[in-house]
Amino acid sequence: MNPFDLTGRTAIVTGGNGGIGLGMAEGLVAAGAKVAIVGRDAEKNRQALARLKGAIAIPADLTSETACRAMVQDTVERLGRLDILVNNAGINIRKAPQDYSLDEWRLVLDSNLTSAFIASQAAYPHLRVAGGGKIVNIGSMMSIFGASFVAAYGASKGGMVQLTRALACAWAKDNIQVNAVLPGWIDTALTQRARREVDGLHERVLARTPAARWGAPADLAGIAVFLCSPASDFVTGTAIPVDGGYSAQG
Repeated sequence: MNPFDLTGRTAIVTGGNGGIGLGMAEGLVAAGAKVAIVGRDAEKNRQALARLKGAIAIPADLTSETACRAMVQDTVERLGRLDILVNNAGINIRKAPQDYSLDEWRLVLDSNLTSAFIASQAAYPHLRVAGGGKIVNIGSMMSIFGASFVAAYGASKGGMVQLTRALACAWAKDNIQVNAVLPGWIDTALTQRARREVDGLHERVLARTPAARWGAPADLAGIAVFLCSPASDFVTGTAIPVDGGYSAQG
């Protein structure tokens, strides 16, 4: 038996139409899973589907509770079951803490953290019906470290780790494993914008990362397959850095 085989499994990857989400979705498809990617941008969805054999796209605004719950139900209706949920969708608004409006704070928390809670809650009964399943929450190095320009984002990603631990404890009895991945500086549209907005960021990241490069979305494919496959059936409640050694620098 191949413990990394996902044949017959069905997965949702929120924000799966680009960046880390697409890298993970490609890994799951390569391992045999049927995948539903969720994103608001129809053109990005179309482009992602061209790279994901047999995948489907579900357009949804995950700041809406109704849309979060509907995307889970739509996946089950279209693909027949649900075994895996990857809560990857997220945004960032980079400002000094004193400059955030409350609406901006709420938008980041709702997009990154509240959506993951609602999606997990909606997925839970379907995972139980399947006999168990996997939830992978995407945190960040900002789950651990602080930075002056990511108060809302850091709070949301710290919350993702604690949400992961709570769900892992609550649902272990149902054979549902819940883990978090904490990416470091991965080369995505989000971090490309960060490099434009934060002077010297590129050089500081390279100087601090022992691997001496930014990560690529494809670097997340392997950890996604591991955490979504039988290989990780006794791994739950963890938060795993994927950062080229960034966190090892203290």
